[in-house]
Amino acid sequence: MNEHIKRWGDAAKVYLEFRVFLILLLGFSSGLPLLLVYGTLSAWLQDEGVSLTVIGWFSAASSAYALKFLWAPLVDRCPIPGFTTLLGQRRGWLLFSQLIVMGAILALGSTSPGLDLFTTAMWAVALAFASATQDIVVDAYRIEILDSERMGAGASNYVVGYRIATFVSGAGALIIADQAGWFWAYATMAGFVVIGIFATLIGPRTQTDLDKATTVAKAAGSTFSTLLYDAVWMPFAEFMSRTNWLAVLLFVALYKYGDALLGVMANPFYLDIGFTKTEVGLVTKGFGLAMTLLGGIVGGAMVLRLGTLKALFVGGILQAASNGVFALQAWVGADIGFLFLTIGIENLTGGIGTIAFVAYISGLTNIAYTATQFALLSSLTAFARTLFASGGGYLADQVGWVSYFLLTGFAAIPGMVLLVWLMRQGHVPEAHRAPD
Repeated sequence: MNEHIKRWGDAAKVYLEFRVFLILLLGFSSGLPLLLVYGTLSAWLQDEGVSLTVIGWFSAASSAYALKFLWAPLVDRCPIPGFTTLLGQRRGWLLFSQLIVMGAILALGSTSPGLDLFTTAMWAVALAFASATQDIVVDAYRIEILDSERMGAGASNYVVGYRIATFVSGAGALIIADQAGWFWAYATMAGFVVIGIFATLIGPRTQTDLDKATTVAKAAGSTFSTLLYDAVWMPFAEFMSRTNWLAVLLFVALYKYGDALLGVMANPFYLDIGFTKTEVGLVTKGFGLAMTLLGGIVGGAMVLRLGTLKALFVGGILQAASNGVFALQAWVGADIGFLFLTIGIENLTGGIGTIAFVAYISGLTNIAYTATQFALLSSLTAFARTLFASGGGYLADQVGWVSYFLLTGFAAIPGMVLLVWLMRQGHVPEAHRAPD
């Protein structure tokens, strides 16, 4: 018994090791801006009297998350003058993007969407672009500073940090806005970017940083076509050489479709049926965070016990069912007790689906092209959350909340059909080794 406890204690210590704990801080840095251009911004627009249709289309402002694979090769190859010299390629890009994130949050919070919606949209796009760039670097940096034995603990810390950040920029921002106004909510969030900057400054250099001077020197003597082929074409060509690659990409894009349609209109829904911003913040983000983390634990156990594809299937069914619970909430109205049930189910099922999905796309990545391929796959995940879900407000305007959530539950069907087809084809998401 004592030996068993000791093994568990030794395993737990890895989460506090310097490099692994650093990923917790960087996960927080990655998660902080997301809701400021998504759910929290939707609540602000609702507060300013913007129509549900416009709020829905406003989610397209965060399209940068869906398109970040387009400039991921540049982030991987191109140095930032001054920043790269001082900190290396990875940390230089990290600090650069974090400073832009901080400035964009402040600028966005200084706008007045009720008077000048265009300026609000412009800064939302700028923030999303800087945030997506930071995500590219954090993903690459996370993989490069951890050895294989610590990769799982690092991924877990990343998710925990990310979820804490969404609590801060969700519940925290809503509560501050309720008490002091939207400018101070966004200004406070800009201050929290310092956590990520601190992690960047104290973090170690990677082998990529040490090799970058040689890489840049070689690049200077290469033709543009050679650089384009190595940095941009090869990661995509390798992925497209795999069996059923197109079906895999479609599945990645569609798996979270129904969940995205729910998420884009959740905050306007809460406020529209009568909940206060403080109630929304405390229940959906406080209690919701705890249930999401619980869902992550359950999801990890399901992946271990059932395998990735079966866990994805169960998670997809549960996520679709959670939309039905929101329809019941719309029918019941602003009942705080029922809201706990709704949020508990939604975040628990969402956590299960997310962990299974992250395990899936991580297994698809070739170690030779990790940054670009991971950016491609995570971009497709964001695609459903942004472009696909942008018409959600229009649908809600036309059919009402009960029908909206019932209909959006069916949006999970295309992704589930593709998953079943891939399973029948014998598809297995396993790590691909680098070419010889």
